[in-house]
Amino acid sequence: MAERIPVLAANWKMHKTIQEMEAFFKVFLPLVEDVHHREVMIAPSFICLKDARRIVAGTVVRIAAQNMHSEEEGAFTGEISALMLRSIDIDQVILGHSERRHIFGEDDEFIAKKVKAAVQHGLSAILCIGETLEEREAGLTGKILSSQLDLGLNQLEATEYDNISIAYEPVWAIGTGQTASLDQIQEAHGLVRKFIEERVGEAVAQHIRILYGGSVKPGNVRQIMALEDVDGALVGGASLDPESFASIVKYEEN
Repeated sequence: MAERIPVLAANWKMHKTIQEMEAFFKVFLPLVEDVHHREVMIAPSFICLKDARRIVAGTVVRIAAQNMHSEEEGAFTGEISALMLRSIDIDQVILGHSERRHIFGEDDEFIAKKVKAAVQHGLSAILCIGETLEEREAGLTGKILSSQLDLGLNQLEATEYDNISIAYEPVWAIGTGQTASLDQIQEAHGLVRKFIEERVGEAVAQHIRILYGGSVKPGNVRQIMALEDVDGALVGGASLDPESFASIVKYEEN
């Protein structure tokens, strides 16, 4: 089985000014300077990206963007392109987050174009998938996740999966304080890995990292990360406090 290095990722969403970001890192970086064999990633707002990249240079922390457009340039007011991200040395991006899907109306076809554009421009993408509460209660979780994977990844060649991670984020657990049960998480992650295996083969499936997101906190991260097919966490609210996120990053494996 391929070794999958755990990744602990923070999605700050629309939080923190540049000054608040600087204050966060002043506390956070010393707390994680002894972290090894784990990847630490933080996705601040667009205005913070360049300064954040400078602040974390030489540390264990990598900086990611929360979103990007599929086109390199054009009349897309308020959007950011992969070329713009690369121009400030950003090489990670979160795509297809449920808030982009459900608040801003992004569909799977548009997300697939973004995923392809990210990979083509040398960015590693975290593709977010997840079902709503209504879909889960209707027994549609497997169908929804498979559809989002099928459509979201359909423009990639097998060789491009090296630059992709998947984040399973049940919509009903994001920012609600309600976490999916361990059995629910493992079942969904197992489904994702099986889908990848059937799409591009076992070797790729065993290599790809699958993250869980949905009210991850210091108190539950160890149990979640102990699951067989969980390779990381995408953390929202609990990542805004430096001591809280440092505790998540440094969870004990045993």
